[in-house]
Amino acid sequence: MSLKKNAISLSFKPIAVLVLGFVFSLAHANPAGEAGNKEGTKVESILESTSSYFARFTYQVVDSVSSKTESLINDAMQLIGVRYRWNGDLPQSGLDASGFVRFVFRDKLGFLLPPKSSQMSKVGKPITREELQPGDLVFFNTMRLTFSHVGIYVGDNKFIHSPAKGSTVRVDDLASSYWDKRFDGARRLDGSDELSNAERNALIQEAKKLRLQTRNL
Repeated sequence: MSLKKNAISLSFKPIAVLVLGFVFSLAHANPAGEAGNKEGTKVESILESTSSYFARFTYQVVDSVSSKTESLINDAMQLIGVRYRWNGDLPQSGLDASGFVRFVFRDKLGFLLPPKSSQMSKVGKPITREELQPGDLVFFNTMRLTFSHVGIYVGDNKFIHSPAKGSTVRVDDLASSYWDKRFDGARRLDGSDELSNAERNALIQEAKKLRLQTRNL
């Protein structure tokens, strides 16, 4: 796969129309308009009844990570040159490290990841550096804190990320001295997670808000 920079397109999809796989799953778990659902089961209670939020409600999206890896990476490459912005979550205004990863997975796969890199490090299964495949998440200790930075592995020992203030989204080499000594591990989305109940509930609330936004379009 070529790692050359593609032309940056700023015609991004509005956040309201990014229909999340998670939101779809909520709809399937409790279909709208089913008058026969006498129990009136709430989405929250359904989610709380399972030990793995991702395994139960986003398995179709997880499966698509491998099938859509090339498209995922191509979409990420389209963001090369977008400026870094602390807490930024949209390309138009800028993206920080976790905001970049979150946007790519949400925009391409409809997969809602937690907002912080430390939380993302709890999603999926841990893998070794030797096991890395395109689409895996890679983590680094850049602030004397574990899992304080995240990027997306693109192959050839390289990853794409939004590095820091004053920089833009770019591709870097894991073997470079800076990133090599700060490498903190990697994760592959497989339907599992180690999120706390509070972290899951926060995602549930965010997904519900996004679902309402899509309904109001």
